[in-house]
Amino acid sequence: MLAAQYIGDKKFTLVAGSQVAPGPGEVRLNVGYVGICGTDMHIYHGVMDARVAPPKVIGHEMSGTVMALGAGVTNVAVGDNVVVRPLDYCGACPACDAGHSHVCHKLKFMGIDSPGAFQSSWTVKARTLHKLPEGMSLKQGALIEPLAVATHDVSRARLKAGEKAVVIGGGPIGQLVALAAKSVGADVMISEVNDVRRQFAKDNGMATVNPITEDIDAVVKAWTNDKGADVVFEVSGVKAAIETMTKIASVRGRIVMVAIHSQKPEVDLFQFFWKELELLGARVYEHADFEQAIALVAQGKVDLDKFISSVTELNNIGTAFASMDNNPAGMKALVSCNGAV
Repeated sequence: MLAAQYIGDKKFTLVAGSQVAPGPGEVRLNVGYVGICGTDMHIYHGVMDARVAPPKVIGHEMSGTVMALGAGVTNVAVGDNVVVRPLDYCGACPACDAGHSHVCHKLKFMGIDSPGAFQSSWTVKARTLHKLPEGMSLKQGALIEPLAVATHDVSRARLKAGEKAVVIGGGPIGQLVALAAKSVGADVMISEVNDVRRQFAKDNGMATVNPITEDIDAVVKAWTNDKGADVVFEVSGVKAAIETMTKIASVRGRIVMVAIHSQKPEVDLFQFFWKELELLGARVYEHADFEQAIALVAQGKVDLDKFISSVTELNNIGTAFASMDNNPAGMKALVSCNGAV
């Protein structure tokens, strides 16, 4: 049994893991695979040390197998392959009372605020689990969490079949948002500066635009017969996208803010008045978003295998993180936590 602790300064240390017996309402999992996400990379670069308080086991994009049940657990059985929705909510605040536990006033994010999945065995609350159907691999399962981010974004957008959607930013989440948008019947364009990521989008049937070498406003107008995009997803987190998102949106267009910007952006509020725009926040996901993500993969509407850039064993976790630094065009690096590669 192993656990990988982030200790700061782009470093991890391997320690002896443990099998924590599940208490009431808890489940012990053998962790299969864990994906490295943008937040994990921020932690790796040291910008979240005050919140994470290293040394700590991080990681939250995961899949695993149920090994033991605590008292009262009925939603899963030993042997089930599952994924974790890594949100620990209080259940008693106004947000939770209103049915919005994913934005709980006291929300703790597992793998950031509490120990996470980069370990062989992980004991979690049963309420966080979603079962994977037969035939879905644990590797695919490790990418359900980021796909659930995308399904939540599309749900917040109220996107409909036949509408035109522009995704600003073609990283892993942007590409998944585009696929989730396409699954509801929307026409999708991805704005991305990286050639490899634009080609990835094209291979998935998306229209693309390079905002560095092309006039994105003109391209979107031509694509939409001068209407503008019905929905714009801002996934890039860069300053220029804030100006772009209001320019390319149609009259009464919806803009979904997916990215977390490092500085408070200046937003052209006049465009919201002039075109009666809507700005929608989208934070993490809800229970239904995980179920929708699992369904999209099970139905063959989203192929997660093509997102996997590499698979590394847990004892080489530092190599996996470094590979993401050295390959900015890569999509998803997975870490195998129980020896299978």
